[in-house]
Amino acid sequence: MSEQPIRFAPPGSAQDVEEGRQFTPRFDAGGLIVCVVSDARSGELLMVAYMNAEALARTLASGQAWYYSRSRQRLWRKGETSGHTQRLVELRTDCDQDTLWLKVEQAQAGACHTGRRSCFYRAVALDATPPAPLMLKFDDEAQVFDPAQVYRKHDDPKA
Repeated sequence: MSEQPIRFAPPGSAQDVEEGRQFTPRFDAGGLIVCVVSDARSGELLMVAYMNAEALARTLASGQAWYYSRSRQRLWRKGETSGHTQRLVELRTDCDQDTLWLKVEQAQAGACHTGRRSCFYRAVALDATPPAPLMLKFDDEAQVFDPAQVYRKHDDPKA
């Protein structure tokens, strides 16, 4: 990381946030911001994660994607155990700066801890007739890597 820590300015007026040039990410009450992550080349949606200010600062300083795990209550660098890292190519924010869009180069075969390229490998079947329950259909069942092999030495399958 750089010598000087990155600090984010607090959001100003709605006009400043929506039309201004200053990056003022709006973290939620828990200190997190949603991150949508896609492949920089293909545009494929890879995953959705969360960042806190430290994860965002580390991502910007290192060029590698860092996230905050809500379940583990800790920072994690994508690929720290699997080797399936994400190099930041572009970072965008939405109109009110409360969601981030990371365009990344995904190293190795996939982003999902289940062994698939994307975490979005199922779709909701919208043809169910009430009261039938909504079901999921697999759009991409094929695993591109074996998670048992990749994560065999680690307790944490989501890296």
